[in-house]
This record gives sequence, structure tokens and C-alpha cells, in this order.
Amino acid sequence: MDVIETKAPVTRTDLANALRMLAVDAVEAANSGHPGAPMGMADIAEVLWRRHFRHNPANPAWPDRDRFVLSNGHGSMLLYGLLHLTGYDLPLDELRNFRQLHSRTPGHPEYRLTAGVETTTGPLGQGVTNAVGMALAEKLLAEQFNRPGHTIVDHRTFVFLGDGCLMEGISHEACSFAGTLGLEKLIVVYDDNGISIDGHVQGWFTDDTPARFAAYGWRVIRAVDGHDTAAIEAALAEAMTPCGKPTLICCRTVIGKGAPTKAGTHDAHGAALGAKEVAATREALGWLHGPFEVPDDIRAAWDARDAGAQAEREWRARFEAYRAAFPAEAAEFERRVAGRLPDDFASRADAWIAGAAKAEASVATRKASQMAIEGLAPILPEFLGGSADLTGSNLTNWKACRSVNAGAGGTYIHYGVREFGMVAIQNGIALHGGFLPFSGTFLVFSDYARNGLRLAALMGLREIFVFTHDSIGVGEDGPTHQPIEHTASLRLIPNLDVWRPCDVLETAVAWRFGVERNDGPTCLVLTRQNLPNQPGGDDRPALIARGGYVLAGGDADADVLLLATGSEVALAMAARDQLAAKGVAARVVSMPSTTVFDRQDKAYQAEVLPPGVPRVAVEAGVTDGWWKYAGLDGAVIGMNRFGESAPGGKLFAYFGFTPERVTEEALRVARRK
Repeated sequence: MDVIETKAPVTRTDLANALRMLAVDAVEAANSGHPGAPMGMADIAEVLWRRHFRHNPANPAWPDRDRFVLSNGHGSMLLYGLLHLTGYDLPLDELRNFRQLHSRTPGHPEYRLTAGVETTTGPLGQGVTNAVGMALAEKLLAEQFNRPGHTIVDHRTFVFLGDGCLMEGISHEACSFAGTLGLEKLIVVYDDNGISIDGHVQGWFTDDTPARFAAYGWRVIRAVDGHDTAAIEAALAEAMTPCGKPTLICCRTVIGKGAPTKAGTHDAHGAALGAKEVAATREALGWLHGPFEVPDDIRAAWDARDAGAQAEREWRARFEAYRAAFPAEAAEFERRVAGRLPDDFASRADAWIAGAAKAEASVATRKASQMAIEGLAPILPEFLGGSADLTGSNLTNWKACRSVNAGAGGTYIHYGVREFGMVAIQNGIALHGGFLPFSGTFLVFSDYARNGLRLAALMGLREIFVFTHDSIGVGEDGPTHQPIEHTASLRLIPNLDVWRPCDVLETAVAWRFGVERNDGPTCLVLTRQNLPNQPGGDDRPALIARGGYVLAGGDADADVLLLATGSEVALAMAARDQLAAKGVAARVVSMPSTTVFDRQDKAYQAEVLPPGVPRVAVEAGVTDGWWKYAGLDGAVIGMNRFGESAPGGKLFAYFGFTPERVTEEALRVARRK
């Protein structure tokens, strides 16, 4: 009698172990990385991604896909393993090349680099905060576009996070806000493994996390065994049942599960297991395959391409029915999720800019910014503004805006006193698509939000940050609220364009520039105090858009060149008149954006800043960044100390920001020639 051998069916443990061992092998090959979290969360990932997560590996940008955010981004091999196994464009060689130069599997997930990565994570707490922005964007987009019988926006945002994310203060800002807004399609899975880099967290993290989130207004599913697929299934099914609240699923897991001597310890957190432990792990898991080997039957069970294509086809059928019923709305939806500006934007913006050029009243540039918002909002229904409890100071609202709240959508977000949370939530809104978000706070508080600004620049997101009260012009609030180093500091962040305009027209052009820019964020640095409008011809808007230009004195050889930004441009113009009275010809260069000017061709830069002409730069902030323009033989008028509490006008005089001081320095450098 012949004996027929049958192969054991693939189990869910086998599927999870494929994830575990891909992570183990990749970290071992790189001799760098974090195997513990992928090993500990593999069972949860298997349940979510194979049973509940709605996505199409062939089209990672499908608008109504679910979003997944790995907030504990150090566990990146969990995400890379999921993307590879489910069928995204991430071949096995990329996993073998984990953490190597030019691979698509960097140490932490990077947006735009790897198909299926929704956001750059790694700085803990920011991923879950981005996810709050994504869930909020979904809610608002649904409110704007869904119609009775036609639901085209209906997806969830899933998050994995760990103890580190919850220790970071930004998680409080974001999760409190999510509870207030009742973002019920936000589902967060907490990997409660009790371990961080330094060891067991009991010595530094003893929060009652379920109680904390219940107090935020979240639904909390407690004490789920993160290695019991039935328990995970039940928890996710409950989480996906509407209740008007976001959901936290608390899963108790073992970090490095399967590693015989390192599981449950910090040794599994942030280093390769080592060859001996890897071999022992293979044996303990019963994974009888070589490094990076995944059997075909396991691959087939993971493959989500057919199911994903079917899910997208079903959505597209619904969308075509929507298009038939609401053709204008369908076209607008497609435009907005694609990030395209309206077809008539350029012509309408030109007309609006022309009006700004005729402005006569002296206003603060924060007011000029609000005027710009009023002009742009009717053109851009995708505008989504906000402020960190400073709307009346930042002037980021407009007449037709509607406040967002738990019960209804809107176009203006009151973030409360949450500067870091605001910026990272806005990053999530920009990542989601369908909106052009902007928000405001005082410039001095940009420090709170700095890492979110950095990630916005790193990801190349189209969004605008409005920072008002930009100098000692803040006045009586004193040095705690007077930014000195902040503008210069923001200019140091790669791919972050920083504008400090001097009047209504420069502010308008800066806003237009930020709206049209599609490869990175824009910061607007604006005054509290009124500033005069400067003269110029019809070509001034185009010159402003180059970041720096000759405002006055360009029609003759100059004896000295005065560079300025923002409120100090008026000082330079007044000093030019004083110098003319002394027989000295001065050119005034307004440089609202050094970052944009630095990208201009060398010929234009030399035309604006001709070699050999002595230069004086003036800005009410630290001086370091200006020496590259002024030169070592030039002069920089600035502040390298903190301010004082007094009326703004008196502070400008006290610290030497006067036409007379500019004139004095100009005469001094001119005599050196």
C-alpha cells in the first residue's frame, strides 16, 4: 500500500512567524535594527492586515484605502515585511538590503521612498499624531463630499504604537484632541510589552494607560492577549463597530517573542539577536527555512493583491455612480485628492495679487496674511486653517470659515494650546490628501513644534505654517515671547522655505508661493506691528517670488548695499534717504526669503548683490546667517542677546534698529572700500 504524504496546512502562527523571521534575518544581515517589536507584534499584524485592513498593493494611492501608521517606527521591519508579503513593490532584495545606502528599507519608514508607507515615523509620538490628522481629514472630507446614498469617503486609520510613543508628551496633545473630536474611525493598537531601551519600564512609566485614554473620551479595550488571534480578532471587530469615539486596544505582548534567551528583555529591543540566538529562535519557532526564505504556501496566504484589486474595483463602481449623480463634485474630489490647483487659479491669483500691489494702508504683516487668506479662500475650497488658541492674534481665520467640532465638519480647526500636536496633526492632514492645511502660533512657540516642522520638510509636504509676533516688536510681553534666534533657526531646516515679508504685497506673494509649492512646506514669519507698503513697478510680484530683489537704487552704481527683511526693510529705505543726503548712493535689497533666493541662478544673485559693493544687513534677530551675504568686510545689525519688556517702538530704538544706526554702519563700511 502506497503512503501518501500530505503537507500540513498553513497556520496563522506560520504566517506570523514569517513576519518574525524576516525581521530577524534583516536585522541580523544589517547587524543593526530593532527585532523585538516586529517579533512581538507579528500576531496582531497578521490579524489586522489579513482580515481587516482594506488596501490595494497595486495602487498604494487609492483614495479610499485604509491608512496604517507604524508609530513605533523603529520596528520598521514589521512594516517592510507586511508590504513585501502582501504584494507591494518591495522585493526581497530590498529586505536583504535593510538599512543600507539607497535601499527602500531605511532604518525608519520614510514617506515617498517606500510604496505603502503613509508617513515617516521614528521620532516617537509623531506617528500617532499624524494618524489623528489622517482620521480628521477623512471625517472632514466625508462631510464635504459624501451624499445620501453615495458614500465615497469611508475608511479607517490604524496605528501601532508602544510605550515610547505614550511617554512622549505629544501623544497627550493628539489623543486628547482626537477624543474631543470623536474620531471613531481611528483605531490604535498599544503594544504593551513593558520594555524600552533602558529595560523594564516600571521604573519610569507607571501610567494607567487605559484610564488615561478613557478620560480622553476614547473607547478602551483592555487586557487583550497580543498573541491570541481569537482575542485580537474580537478586539478589532469591536473597535470597528461605530461608537462615536476613537478606540485604543491594549495588547499585552512579549517583546522578541520566540527568542529563547532574549524574549521579554531589552536585549531584543534595539540590536541584532546574534547568530546563536537566531539559530535558537528558528528552532523554537519551528521555522525550518533559511534566511529570507518564505515557503510558497505562506506567501500565497499573505498575498493581498487580488482582494485589494477587488476592494478598489468596488469603490470605483461606487465612485462612478457618484460621478453620474454629482459630476461637478466628483471632478472636484479628483482634483483635490490629486493635489492639483483649480484650473483658473493662476488667473484669479494674478488679479488678487494686482489688488494687493495697490494697497495703501499700513498694516501688520499678520493682518496682511489674513487679507491674503480672505483672497485665496474663495479660490481654494481645500483650505483648512487653524491656530493653537491664538486665532485673534495670528489672524488665521477668515469671514466664511466654519469651526470644526465633534458634531460637524468645517474649515477651521481650533487646536487649543497644542503647538507640537497642531503641526504633527497638520502633517497628517497633508499626508491624507484632499486639503491644503495651514495653522498659526507665535514664532517663539515654533520651538515646541520644531520636530514636526522638520518632518514636514523631510517628507516634502505641501502645507503652510503661520508664525506671528516675529521679533522684539512683540513688546511688553518681554524676552520669553520675543523670538531672537527663531527665524534663523528655521532657515537651517533643509527644504523648509521661510518668508519674512515687509508689506502687504510681499505677504501676498509669499502666500501664493506656499500654495503653489508642491515639494515642501512654507513658513510665514509675520509682524505684530504695522509696516508701511513699499514702492515698486508691475514687475515687483515676480521679483519678490525670487526670494530677494532690488527694491530701490537698482538704476545706478551703488556705493553701499543695504539688505533687510520684514520690519527692517523700512529702516533700510529710510537710511537710503539719509545716505543720499550725504552724497552716498545706496541700493536696498529686500530679501523676504533667503531660502528661495539661495536657489536662484548665480547670475541673478550677482545682479542683485553685485560683487565689490560694501554691504550692510539688518534683521531683528541673531546675526550669524547674514554674514554669508554681508561678507566679512561688511556689517550686520542684529541681536545676539535676549530682549527686554517694553513697548516695541522703544525696544527697536534701544537695541539700535533705527535708520540712523543703519546709516552709520553703511558709512563705515563704505569708507573701507
